[in-house]
Amino acid sequence: MRIVVKIGTSTLAYPTYRLNIRLVEELCKTLSDLKNAGHEIIMVSSGAIGMGTGKLMLPSRPKDLPTKQAAAAVGQCELMYTYDKQFSEYNHTVGQILLNNSDVQNEERHTNFNNTITRMLELGVIPIVNENDTVSTSEILIGDNDTLSAIVASSIKADLLVLLSDIDGLYTADPHKNPDAKLIPVVEEITPEIFGLAAGSGSDLGTGGMVTKLHAAQICTAVGCDMVITNGKDLSALYTLAEGGNIGTRFLGKKEI
Repeated sequence: MRIVVKIGTSTLAYPTYRLNIRLVEELCKTLSDLKNAGHEIIMVSSGAIGMGTGKLMLPSRPKDLPTKQAAAAVGQCELMYTYDKQFSEYNHTVGQILLNNSDVQNEERHTNFNNTITRMLELGVIPIVNENDTVSTSEILIGDNDTLSAIVASSIKADLLVLLSDIDGLYTADPHKNPDAKLIPVVEEITPEIFGLAAGSGSDLGTGGMVTKLHAAQICTAVGCDMVITNGKDLSALYTLAEGGNIGTRFLGKKEI
């Protein structure tokens, strides 16, 4: 399988904006093991601004664009250093790809991106993709890494997109407020009623929320790629999914007849 795995800031980092080292080590070990089993792995990793916030010892996530970009520059270095070190322990090579809106919208640059990531996979590299927050000229270009991961998955014809989140999946109501909320295991079609279940914002650490995840599902399922939302605290879920099992909420790709 060709699997895109997106991990969010709220999963990567503690509320202190410092890296969750134990989780990152387990993530890299699990993805390395899946790659050893023959799967092609692409990571979309948030966390640059969050990591930079912690490393610069800022009191909270910055609000102004220059400070966000400065934090992203510092944090991206820490992220890639950590990923390179961890994956190297399992004899895997990683490569960094930073994208902005023009890389997606411009046909020639989009083709170049596809060619690059395809060649990286052929060479056995694990691509690690993030939005280029350091040089973006507006606060949000692509929008968020849920959307970015769906664009990547649809562009490279992935079989599966996994969003590792701080929630187990899509519920019938907010599980933090309603004890009767039920996890929805499968979504065959993303309807207005499904969007109605996604009220509320994401965590303070990141920029995403359930609405962005549903938009991501629309993008990748439209080209036949399944998408799963599952809790990033339980990385054994990646084995379950790679082996064809179900966990979290699966959005079914529209398969051609």
